[in-house]
Amino acid sequence: MNTVIDNRMHFEDPPIAKALFGDVRWAWLWLILRLYVGWQWLNAGWGKVTSSTWVGSDAGKSISGFVQGALNQTTGEHPNVQSWYATFLKSVVLAHPVFWSYLISFGELLVGIALILGLFTGIAAFFGSFMNANYLLAGAVSTNPILFAIATWLVLAWKTAGWWGLDRWVLPLLGTPWSPGTVFHKEAESGK
Repeated sequence: MNTVIDNRMHFEDPPIAKALFGDVRWAWLWLILRLYVGWQWLNAGWGKVTSSTWVGSDAGKSISGFVQGALNQTTGEHPNVQSWYATFLKSVVLAHPVFWSYLISFGELLVGIALILGLFTGIAAFFGSFMNANYLLAGAVSTNPILFAIATWLVLAWKTAGWWGLDRWVLPLLGTPWSPGTVFHKEAESGK
């Protein structure tokens, strides 16, 4: 039922959305998807942090090659890489390839670890989907559309996606910015 609160209309979520994204009985589904996406990120990140062209003596070499490949896709009537994104790649990424190489390598690894552990699942899935979106914008299709879609669902299911993981205990302790958890309530009580 839709309600009016403070002169604003609030729409109810459909029952299927309430169940899938808010009921822990569906946590098993999110566990499977979370582990799949987490493994993909962990595997990709581990491959990068153990490669000298991503992290190490030749850091920046692989990202520069990837960006050059993306820039080669900016021509034609319907280019795979849009000019605005190519400008970003040229002026920001190619200007600091070592920084981006380390950031991407460790970012992929950390997203994978967090998703596998079910720790800050919604945040990790958001950053994973953000990386997928950037890879897609750079013209790298591969598994990125699938990983992007699943990560988006994990973001929507943030309350239950980590139920079979560390979020089951961490989220009640820390809470959210709009509803602090028990750790902050104890601090507030002791400060009185």
